[in-house]
Amino acid sequence: MDDSESDFNLKVVLVGFKQCLNEKEEVLLDCYLEGWRGLVRFLNSLGSIFSFVSKDVVMKLQIMERLCSSPQREHYRSLQSMVAYEMGNQLVDLDRRSRHPDSGCRTMLRLHRALRWLQLFLESLRTSPEDARTATLCTDSYNASLAAYHPWIIRRAVTVAFCTLPTRKVFLEAMNVGSPEQAVEMLGEALPFIEHVYNISQKLYAEHALLDLP
Repeated sequence: MDDSESDFNLKVVLVGFKQCLNEKEEVLLDCYLEGWRGLVRFLNSLGSIFSFVSKDVVMKLQIMERLCSSPQREHYRSLQSMVAYEMGNQLVDLDRRSRHPDSGCRTMLRLHRALRWLQLFLESLRTSPEDARTATLCTDSYNASLAAYHPWIIRRAVTVAFCTLPTRKVFLEAMNVGSPEQAVEMLGEALPFIEHVYNISQKLYAEHALLDLP
């Protein structure tokens, strides 16, 4: 294990999502993207099995980083200001990808969906018995979130790959917060922060009819 892995702590990443909300409960993009960078480190520490998610997430992070550092960066300080700016200036492809294939709204929606999958999977790790099969936990979480947006051939390949997942104990130890029992306790404390950010984002996207962007 190298230094970048040994100093990783999933609790720091998950609790960091608490900082993503300001006093108005706006989702601050810089903090959100930083949280995802930490989650990618966690996924990558488990090997290539989650590369189907982490590689796509990294691409989406790069798109958002460009937007957040562009001349229009003032509009990309929060999820709410981004949606208002892009919708107000017709910068979102609502029916099919054409003039704005990499809009912030579309890009953040993909991160939003992936966050839901990871939240569900981590919650299932927390509440499952010691002998639970991680392949089943991960497949159930995937089917309840990302699967609806993937073609059949990807769904099939992903669920087959899940059969090679490490044990629940290995997952909990990879969080670097102590024993498996301590990891379970940490998830109970920290996952609500991700869920709160997810719920606020979900409500915003629903209000603007953006949940099914192509």
